[in-house]
Amino acid sequence: MESVVAELEGTLLKDPSIFSYFMLIAFEASGLLRFVLLLLLWPLIRLFELCGRGDEGIKLTIFVATAGVPFAEVERVSNAVLTKFLYDDIEMGAWRIFSSYKRRVVLTKMPRVMVERFVKEHLGADCVVGNELGVSRFGFVTGFVKNGFSSISGRISELFRDQVPSLGLGRSDYGGSLFFELCKGQRSPPFEVQNSVNDDKIVKPLPVIFHDGRLVKRPTPATALFILLWLPLGFLLAAARLIVWLCIPMSAFSVIVPLMGGKLVVKGTPPPPCTAGKPGFLFVCTHRTLLDPVVLSFVLQRRIPAVTYSLSRVSEILAPIPTIRLTRVKEIDAETIHKQLEKGDLVVCPEGTTCREPFLLRFSALFAELTDRIVPVAMNNRAGLFHGTTASGWKALDPIFFFMNPHPTYEVTFLKQLPHEATCSSGKSPHEVANYVQKLLAGTLGFECTNLTRKDKYRILAGNDGTVGQKSFRVSK
Repeated sequence: MESVVAELEGTLLKDPSIFSYFMLIAFEASGLLRFVLLLLLWPLIRLFELCGRGDEGIKLTIFVATAGVPFAEVERVSNAVLTKFLYDDIEMGAWRIFSSYKRRVVLTKMPRVMVERFVKEHLGADCVVGNELGVSRFGFVTGFVKNGFSSISGRISELFRDQVPSLGLGRSDYGGSLFFELCKGQRSPPFEVQNSVNDDKIVKPLPVIFHDGRLVKRPTPATALFILLWLPLGFLLAAARLIVWLCIPMSAFSVIVPLMGGKLVVKGTPPPPCTAGKPGFLFVCTHRTLLDPVVLSFVLQRRIPAVTYSLSRVSEILAPIPTIRLTRVKEIDAETIHKQLEKGDLVVCPEGTTCREPFLLRFSALFAELTDRIVPVAMNNRAGLFHGTTASGWKALDPIFFFMNPHPTYEVTFLKQLPHEATCSSGKSPHEVANYVQKLLAGTLGFECTNLTRKDKYRILAGNDGTVGQKSFRVSK
């Protein structure tokens, strides 16, 4: 069987440095203090590397980033947060060579738990050879590793036994002959990527659709320092923006946004306010952050109620527009939405949860059963430093983190009201209408449609079904 052994950092990943991934572990699994401490130690860690003692620097990094942290939390952050940053750093030339072999093994100096899901699900590896974190009997990480870096060649030999790997991919300075001498052939970076007119048909790694964490950019030492310097100013700016957001009249919104460092882009023509005696319009929006219905109301310059699936009570209290909590019981929710439409306009996000990547989740078909006055609205946003959404954190902080970005941007695109022949009144099923609206919005934004749901997202990222309430459902392993 043709087999390949590849180094992860510096080969399958462009960046040979793994420091930023431990910064992510420190920030997301422990907090700001450990994040600061690890950054302060970076000059010492770098000095170890320059003196030829890089392995000692990695051990120090692992200890500071993980010591005392519950192993389950390190695993959660690795799977939910690190995966996206690792994916964005893939060296496509190396991956295409790697993926062409039947048996694929990855070597890494990071703890195995930090990269295993990414390597197996997105790179298509069969096995990961890395260090194991020491864990106490109480489930906390000790900060030490069980396997030394010098045992890599031994573990590769044990893994292949009587066979010889067909190819070794890695840097020539990666421990010298630690694994190269075990392979029939060797290749080192750089790897050429052949451009083709049919790039869309080229097989690519499985994309990352769901990811968590607050940081938008990978915290390299320079980026991490900028984030820390920005935090005090960003918090004050967010507070000012929220106060203005809650106090200004809606007619002044488009004028105030640029003055506060934000940007609002509106495309298309919204429908006029509903007249007396007619049911309201149902604005069907893509869901990027909790602010989607609020931004829509400010653009339309009228407070339009929004239905929510499991919004926290704090967010409901602070919301500058009316919110209507759904029960997830179809008959009750249908009656609630129908009564509201008789009073006026309504906003609904049929995905049921936010998605950061250019994908749309499956649309609930309930909205299509209740009215023919459907106006699709494509919502999108851009954030430079912090994500305004979370799956496992405190959702009440979502607006604060979004407003802490230097230049938060929102894009609102109004599509035309659905024609009669595209609604249920023409004989189409609710699912057909919902899928049609999903495709319309995806095409407008340049996104892809998926069949994934809210439950899929929260099971992957948080281990629950995403419901805010007294009960919590854990996914059995």
